[in-house]
Order: sequence, then C-alpha cells, then structure tokens
Amino acid sequence: MAVKFMSYEVSDLCIGKPALRALPISSTVGEALLVLKQCGDTYVSVWTSDRSAPVKKAFAGKLCMVDILCYLCAEENISSPVAALKNPVSALLSKETAALMRRVESHSRVLDALNLLLEGAHILWVPIRSFAGRKKLGGSGGSSGEFCWLTQEDFVRFFFNSIAIFSPIAALSVTELGLVRSADVLSVHYHDAALSFLPLIRRALVEQTSVAVVTDDHKLIGEISPSTLAGCDESVAAAIAALSAGDLMAYIDWCASPPDAAVRTVKSILKEKGMQGMLELMQGELSPPMFSSSSSTSSASSSSDEEGEKLRRPRRTRWMGSYSARMGRRSEEAIVCHPGSSLVAVMVQALAHRVGYVWVVEEDYSLVGIVVFREILKVFREQLVQAEELL
Repeated sequence: MAVKFMSYEVSDLCIGKPALRALPISSTVGEALLVLKQCGDTYVSVWTSDRSAPVKKAFAGKLCMVDILCYLCAEENISSPVAALKNPVSALLSKETAALMRRVESHSRVLDALNLLLEGAHILWVPIRSFAGRKKLGGSGGSSGEFCWLTQEDFVRFFFNSIAIFSPIAALSVTELGLVRSADVLSVHYHDAALSFLPLIRRALVEQTSVAVVTDDHKLIGEISPSTLAGCDESVAAAIAALSAGDLMAYIDWCASPPDAAVRTVKSILKEKGMQGMLELMQGELSPPMFSSSSSTSSASSSSDEEGEKLRRPRRTRWMGSYSARMGRRSEEAIVCHPGSSLVAVMVQALAHRVGYVWVVEEDYSLVGIVVFREILKVFREQLVQAEELL
C-alpha cells in the first residue's frame, strides 16, 4: 500500500539530477539569453549575494526563454527589443518569482515536499552533495554546496514508477476522479493576433499548462505551449509580434530553420506595422559583447571565477530548435485524452511527451477541459495522507 512511501525522502527523487546552472542577479537579459542558448537547459536560476557576507547566496528566481520572449514583446520593450537585452536580468523577476521557489532539505519526507508544491511552489531546490574539485555555489542560510531542483513532473514520474501500489485509483477515469478542469482552460482562436494573448502565455508558464488554439465552435486544433517556446530563440519574439495564433504554431515548429518564405512574411508584416526594432532583432547577430555592461565586471568579483568566465567566454551556440520538433511532435498535435481515459493512461501520455498537462476532448475534438499535474498530485497526496493516518 502507499504506506511504504512514508519512508521515502526527497533525496530519492534527486538521484541522477544535475546541479542547476546559476546566474548572478547583476547579469543582463542578453547574458541570460546567451546562457540559455549555450547550455541547452530549459531554465537557469538567478542568485543574489548577501552584501554583509558575500559568500552567502540565495536564489532570487528562475528564468527560461519564454520569460525573455514575453519581456521583449512587452509594451515598454517591443519598439526597441535589442536595447531591452542590455537591461539587468532582475527586470524579468517579479515579486512573486522568488515565492515560486522553495528550498527543501534532501532528508525531508516526500509528502512534506509534495505539500509545498501543492501550496503554490513552482520549483523545489534541494542541496546535493558536491563532487571533489567542483566549484561550490553557496545556498541560503550560509550552507555551501550545489543544488538541483525538482518539479511537478519529477513527483508524477516518481509515483508512476510505483503506480501498482495505488490501485484501484490508477484505473479510474479522470472524470471519475474529478481531475478535468474546464473553467480554467486558456484558449484563443486560430486567427487571433499572437501578441494579444501574451498574458495567457505568461499565465500558462506559471501554471505549467498551455494555451489551446480552437475553432469558432471550440474544437481543439493545436496549442501554443511554453514548453515549445522554451526551445526557440529570440527571433520568435518578432513572430509573436507579427503573426496570428495559427501562423505562430507553424513558425515555432520551424524555429530551428524557418523557411525563407516564412521569414519574409514575418519581416513584411513587421515593416507594415512599423516595428523596426523587431526587424533589428531578427537581422542582428547576437553576441556577448553586445550585452556587455558594468554588471559583467561586478559579477566576476561576486561570483566564482569559473562562473564569471562562463558568462564572458564566447562559445559556439548549439540550439536544437523547438521542443515539439525535438520530440517529433508539432504544435498541431496537442496531447489529448477523452473524459473516460484512465489516470494511468493520462500519466503515460504526459510523461512520454514531457508536458505537465493533457487536453480532454470529445471524439470530434470539441474541447472539454484539461488535466494538469497539480490535480494528479493531489490524488496521490490524499492517498498518502490516508495511509499516514493508519500508521
């Protein structure tokens, strides 16, 4: 029964997890962009130092390409996105950002860590043992070492690996379990301007869901997913400013190498709209000197020599294209289930495609709602709580 999970610790979920990559808060947005493009990670963390004790560091938030794209398309930056890249990375961090990240000790119980996620935390960062010879990154509270982070996906995968223990709920449908959310579905129509639903993309990023693209009769035809946008580059900001939702779906699937015709179309629309700044973003060759600022010098003194060198050293960019392209899936091929699909079937789909949600549709693809990892984890927490009460 689920009682065995009472003995599991957070460290059991951290096995094989790499140490997270960090940037000093003195970095620029452009430097964050280059690190994301070079390291291949979806997210990077941002840390800040204690002025009275520089060795002590705390995490100020996390960033991904979607944060940068939304920032470049924001009203105050859309006319001069290249200039916006020179602003401090702190401009990307809202007051709520730090609250989305919570520190958890590796010896904490899985149930206690799960409660933090369900109470609103987006990421859990966990101290891990440092390997000999590695530079150490200080954590909050004055401890020194390296950190990894855990997401909802890590917990869902952890429970899935022991799904037989949770019988019979695994075989129940998502409708029977009350997991289908309908009122909170984020959706837009095919011909809606992509720039008009930027707030929905931001919300989908926070909620770890996606934006559905639907027809006038509310049938699902695709999605604009933050996980897909996270695999793109900065030029997609120009596509967001120019295209409709339907055209943007196609463009982000071509992100690694969009056809010349698509690029010409985007440039033509930008010219018609007088968006010279976005044209400059598409045509410019971004490189580390372009983003150099006084922060580069100060960050070198406040961080380790190794981390400072990572920021300044030009490297060949290796960019893999959009997430959906890497997984062999296009934006038009949203991951779906039916109201009668079992919990375990939905978990298999989501984990196989590395997404935190599955759309629920009828046979004719009429959109019913969405099942998200957060609601799935609530089911497992209920099972664990019941098991704990029996001890």
